[in-house]
Amino acid sequence: MRWDSQRVSGVAPGPHGGSGPVATPSLPGLDAPAIRGLLRTVTTPEFAGMTFHEVMARSALNQVPVDSPMPFRWTVNPYRGCSHACVYCFARGTHSYLELDTGTGFDSEIVVKTNLVEVLSRELARPSWNREHVAMGTNTDPYQRAEGRYRLMPGVIRALAVSGTPFSVLTKGGLLRRDLPLLQEVSAEVPVGLGLSIAIWDDALHQSLEPGAPSPKARLEVVRKAREAGLPCGVFLAPVLPWLTDSDERLDEAIGQLARAGATGVTVVPLHLRPGAREWFFRWLQREHPKLVRRYRELYSGGSYASKDYRRWLAARVQPLLHRHSIVPSSSGAQERGGNTTPLEPADRLRDERREEIEGALEGGQPGGGIRRIGSATGPAAGRAATGAPVAARSRGPGLDGIPGDPESRYPEGSLPQIAEPEREQLRLL
Repeated sequence: MRWDSQRVSGVAPGPHGGSGPVATPSLPGLDAPAIRGLLRTVTTPEFAGMTFHEVMARSALNQVPVDSPMPFRWTVNPYRGCSHACVYCFARGTHSYLELDTGTGFDSEIVVKTNLVEVLSRELARPSWNREHVAMGTNTDPYQRAEGRYRLMPGVIRALAVSGTPFSVLTKGGLLRRDLPLLQEVSAEVPVGLGLSIAIWDDALHQSLEPGAPSPKARLEVVRKAREAGLPCGVFLAPVLPWLTDSDERLDEAIGQLARAGATGVTVVPLHLRPGAREWFFRWLQREHPKLVRRYRELYSGGSYASKDYRRWLAARVQPLLHRHSIVPSSSGAQERGGNTTPLEPADRLRDERREEIEGALEGGQPGGGIRRIGSATGPAAGRAATGAPVAARSRGPGLDGIPGDPESRYPEGSLPQIAEPEREQLRLL
């Protein structure tokens, strides 16, 4: 089935003297089958330079492949494309699935699932739904600028909470602050995960590398406000950029600021250059730091990850800083395989051909961390569920606590909601 599309641009007098949209012919190719359910394409003066492709989604819950190492089985993604415009974003390649540009198109052409809340509510109401953890922010940021216009997240949060479904939100968007009261409210009913990504602390470098994202200071304030609201909030310090942000001074300053803001955990990971993002990043590097191009090509000659030597070197530099600021790395990140694994080394468990399949299901990745437990966020009972039973560790093995959405990397342990495993008697009854 092929949907007709409209291009809506600017405003004009409405039928009662007000302002309304003006429909003009669709952009070439925008009603192609690659964008399923396309209703119309919208531009507005309030979001200059951005184009919203409004679609009717057929489903809201995306199932992660069973053999994926990700510590969740379901995701929800309100948007595709991201106005944060991070040069290094490894979700860029997913725009090619829609026959859209992975460079400036990824930054400015945002696909919006306008009926997401209604579809999600129906899916959560199915008798077959087992209320498994749902992760948000695994593709592009749910709190990017488009959320200011479409306000999908409050409805998504309420739908998940009403259904008794635990969920996590991974973001670098300052709009999360708007929904902190709602997240605080529903965290008393369901386990909630929460995390921020703050990687680039130098203002000039931030403007160059992630021009559409809120400033580091603004994101740090979100961490503070989340903690004031009683919500644990972990931080993903990623990507660390070789020769740009990996000095002792810069890492110490970043981790120190996160500790003072009350971050409940910090996960540090070096730059990851997946195909799609790799080409876009090297264009930026050639333009801004041409003397580093050769060194980066050597460092990433083995693929998407920095060399093992670099990861070990960075791990050795980071560990004392985390301890100095009383942020202890997760135990799973310290596990070793063959005596060579560091907390910054990818698991390398899946073949290259599996990456594309899993990436398509996850639709990319966004960082974050932190949890809100039922009934209590601190104190002796913090590690126990409302039933009083110990909260079971949901680790899927060593090497899985780093880059969210990446099938061969680590996932930050602190970003997952604490979910109690059913007791044996309950399992028998089920």
